[in-house]
Amino acid sequence: MITQRSTLKVAAILLIGLNLLSCCFADFTYTYGGNFNLPVPNPPGPHIPAMVQATINVPDHITIADLDVGINITHPHVFDLQLFLQSPQGAEICLNAYDFNPFFVGGNYRATIFDDEAPQPIEHGKPPFTGRFRPKGLYELSSFDGQDAFGDWRLRIQDIWPHNAGQLDTFELVITVPEPATILIIISAAAFVPLVKTRRYV
Repeated sequence: MITQRSTLKVAAILLIGLNLLSCCFADFTYTYGGNFNLPVPNPPGPHIPAMVQATINVPDHITIADLDVGINITHPHVFDLQLFLQSPQGAEICLNAYDFNPFFVGGNYRATIFDDEAPQPIEHGKPPFTGRFRPKGLYELSSFDGQDAFGDWRLRIQDIWPHNAGQLDTFELVITVPEPATILIIISAAAFVPLVKTRRYV
């Protein structure tokens, strides 16, 4: 005899199993970019910035749930540098820009990751800024959340003071997309609705 109660019990067990299965799904991440070896030129004079731009083309139509930016820059005095990230839609945020108070000395970005969830902002770090840092001030990478990542992403580097040149070694975008297991659970739950209405058989 199959009762409605037993059917509901089976459905509940299967739904619990699907929820446990969803825990096995890690968020899907896509990494784009890599080595650039792009020179950052010496500015011609004070307050006459030299600019260089690196482009990453994202060939996939994916929805951004979270975005992190990784860079390696060789430069003897990174206080001179300002970094901006622009999306294919034209939205732009400042990753770093240093005020003259406090002034600091030191070179390089080494395995630097800009991450909204990082414990400290970039302005509280010190060269070579190894680790994870939030972008400058009120700027957030979450402003890109929900956008289609497809297209050209641009990292603009401005050197605002002469006497030093450098190089952009690497530039990467790490994009997390919504987990498909959530969709799987919704579809599976909908499939069990007819079972709830199962009639009693003797």
